[in-house]
Amino acid sequence: MDATRGIGTFVVWDYVVFAGMLLISAVIGIYYAFAGGGQQTSKDFLMGGRRMTAVPVALSLTASFMSAVTVLGTPSEVYRFGAIFSIFAITYFFVVAISAEVFLPVFYKLGITSTYEYLELRFNKVVRLCGTVLFIVQTILYTGIVIYAPALALNQVTGFDLWGAVVATGVVCTFYCTLGGLKAVIWTDVFQVGIMVAGFASVIIQATVIQGGINTILNDCYNGGRLNFWNFDPSPLQRHTFWTIIIGGTFTWTSIYGVNQSQVQRYISCKSRFQAKMSLYINLLGLWAILACSVLCGLALYSRYHDCDPWTAKKVSAPDQLMPYLVLDILQDFPGLPGLFVACAYSGTLSTVSSSINALAAVTVEDLIKPHFRSLSERSLSWISQGMSVLFGALCIGMAALASLMGALLQAALSIFGMVGGPLLGLFALGILVPFANSIGALVGLMAGFAVSLWVGIGAQLYPPLPERTMPLSLETYGCNSTYNVTNWVTTTEMPFSTSAFPVHNVGRTPLMDNWYSLSYLYFSTLGTLVTVFMGMLISLPTGGRKQNLDRRFLLTKEDFLSNFDIFKKKEHTVSYNSHPVEDSGTDNPAFNHIELNFPDQSGKMSGTHL
Repeated sequence: MDATRGIGTFVVWDYVVFAGMLLISAVIGIYYAFAGGGQQTSKDFLMGGRRMTAVPVALSLTASFMSAVTVLGTPSEVYRFGAIFSIFAITYFFVVAISAEVFLPVFYKLGITSTYEYLELRFNKVVRLCGTVLFIVQTILYTGIVIYAPALALNQVTGFDLWGAVVATGVVCTFYCTLGGLKAVIWTDVFQVGIMVAGFASVIIQATVIQGGINTILNDCYNGGRLNFWNFDPSPLQRHTFWTIIIGGTFTWTSIYGVNQSQVQRYISCKSRFQAKMSLYINLLGLWAILACSVLCGLALYSRYHDCDPWTAKKVSAPDQLMPYLVLDILQDFPGLPGLFVACAYSGTLSTVSSSINALAAVTVEDLIKPHFRSLSERSLSWISQGMSVLFGALCIGMAALASLMGALLQAALSIFGMVGGPLLGLFALGILVPFANSIGALVGLMAGFAVSLWVGIGAQLYPPLPERTMPLSLETYGCNSTYNVTNWVTTTEMPFSTSAFPVHNVGRTPLMDNWYSLSYLYFSTLGTLVTVFMGMLISLPTGGRKQNLDRRFLLTKEDFLSNFDIFKKKEHTVSYNSHPVEDSGTDNPAFNHIELNFPDQSGKMSGTHL
């Protein structure tokens, strides 16, 4: 690599591509504001009128989950810690299966707008309020990071204006969320997934061409110890091992997929339960594709800089900037392509932020406004939902300003999700899976789980774990023939990596810090969930949990699982469906039958293989 030739900068075309992406997103919002009679009711606005089909919803789930934190964070994660990150492919499978078979059936048959409505149905108002408040705080914090992270990284490498970008993305997002509601969110996400794949593809293809084929890349990575797929160390203190990723990762992501309002809201907006399940399983393919892309980008990044690490050589000031640096390095001869990559990172941001704003609006309207002001008409609720979207958009931009004070991004984001998501997941698991859990147990469990999560999470932020726990691989700079002496090459294995904004320096390590606070960040969520479930069961039994008479609909029943196989029995039942009076059958049967009557045989085969 010719190190004397500098990396490129942004040219007019790049700005054009980027502006085009924002413009198309805004246009989709305007279209859905007026298409089909606009947003008549709050249900239209928040749920897309429950008329969505599987594929757009699946792409939308993929998009909102793949924020810019993924686009910029995962490749540098692979660059520094190796490809063991790709074990998440197995985790995603478990997560999707659990969401589709445990949480989705219950939420779908109850026909709720906000997942926290379920908590009131199953427990009581107080539990619902706790869940709602936790969700709102968590989402606003997270969204702040998501807006700020890419803006900062891209600003420092490309000179793209920092606050201009933050405000532009925030405003465009708020704009199409407010006008178009959930339909606009879903369709802009579909468009943005396309942009993200295009951005990733351009980087991977060009890197492969420059490095001389995929084999060179894999050889470099193999020699640098980056292909470390198998690490079966059972210790829960190591940051990423096979077990922490499978067990901890499953809990962390299930708290996002199974019970997080911004995801659940989308698959509940499907027109039937079959479509909702299909959307989750199709979305699994999307997750795998994006994971493969980002891991490949990380390997390409290592192959390109294996003898001259820009981070150690002080060319970039944080690992998050490695990806934009690579883009300007290899795509500088193609005006517009660096812009495409920036658009790719920002599509990630936009899709995540828009779903967060829509979910926050839904939760606020359903959980905080509707119960207290019963007299509001649908029309005014729709207006209030739009007002809420504007408010939360502004709040998230404000949070981005706060995020500028926080430490390393990917980990901070996941830590927040782990700390808050774990106990919430435990709360829903108690409700759906434990028939004898009652509201006292649920509240005590939630508090206990939250206390333990916060204790570990904040401890880990203050006393970051030692490098032998996180195991960063070595980065070399001996190949940099720039102004450096060849003699002072360094490997940065010793470089302590702190995820925190306030590390406490040179303090004696106590056993508490070395063991308890060094817990892998993926286990924060697991810990919160298990403590919540365990405490909830313990407290529910003596406080009369067995005596309550529950509606079976609030629990996961055998029928929910067996109904997957209705498709195989449809030949005999075509007639008997109509013989049931519709009132009895509740919401579950009609949701299934009109699909089965329309689809020929291959649908039976398709869903058969999926289960």
